[in-house]
Amino acid sequence: MKRSLFGRVWPNATALVVFVACIFPVYWMFATALKPTGDIIAEDPVWFPTNMTFEHFGTAVDAEHFWTFVRNSLVVTCLAVLFSLIIALAGAFALARMRFKGRRGFVIGFMLAQMAPWEVMVIAIYMIVRDASMLNSLVPLTAFYMMMILPFTILTLRGFVAAVPKELEESAMVDGCTRVQAFRRVILPLLAPGLMSTSMFGFITAWNEFPLVLVLSKESGGAQTLPLWLSSFQTQFGDDWGATMAASSLFAVPILILFVFLQRRAVSGLTAGAVKG
Repeated sequence: MKRSLFGRVWPNATALVVFVACIFPVYWMFATALKPTGDIIAEDPVWFPTNMTFEHFGTAVDAEHFWTFVRNSLVVTCLAVLFSLIIALAGAFALARMRFKGRRGFVIGFMLAQMAPWEVMVIAIYMIVRDASMLNSLVPLTAFYMMMILPFTILTLRGFVAAVPKELEESAMVDGCTRVQAFRRVILPLLAPGLMSTSMFGFITAWNEFPLVLVLSKESGGAQTLPLWLSSFQTQFGDDWGATMAASSLFAVPILILFVFLQRRAVSGLTAGAVKG
């Protein structure tokens, strides 16, 4: 009986310790953003902010080019996710439904592209964009962000397409639908969990990306995004840790909102796409 009790307690205790270790930095970031400056620099740490203030958030929002950076990040991230989903739907359908020579090689190629570190290709990407005279533009950022998340999107959606019985598609075509209509009316509605999980992954990846925008966007307020703005925040405001934490909190809010809305479907989509097909 003691052994059975220990078997139930230690997994929960381990999960609790991991949860606290992961959530504490996030809590400390938001708590520091809400503390007065005196509590932030106090010798004894103030664990729970009692005299909360939103002054630091005002400092962050009033920073130069803040809303330009927000617009650039939203435009680049949303367009990269949208284009990757459109291309990945076609690619996943071809890999799951069609039989052609070299199909396995395509799948292996996508896996290798997913594992490749994009940071080692920054110099080559910079030379390509420079030769095309497209530095300080949102177009190359959108294109390369799309290519960063495309392999994962294709591999995940391929599992979902393969999990849909072919008989459903064939029945729709017998009833008079073309292959495109059968895909749109039968297969596409069943891919909602996969679309949500891949959209969330792609959004987080593109939203947090830093090396490319650092290299490709040099003009302040031009094609820069929030990660680059956040990296220069400490230099801009000196030792204003409250404003720095407020800026970090604002940067994390869109991801937290997206995760809250898509969490259940995204987790089921990731596990289903990983084992099916």
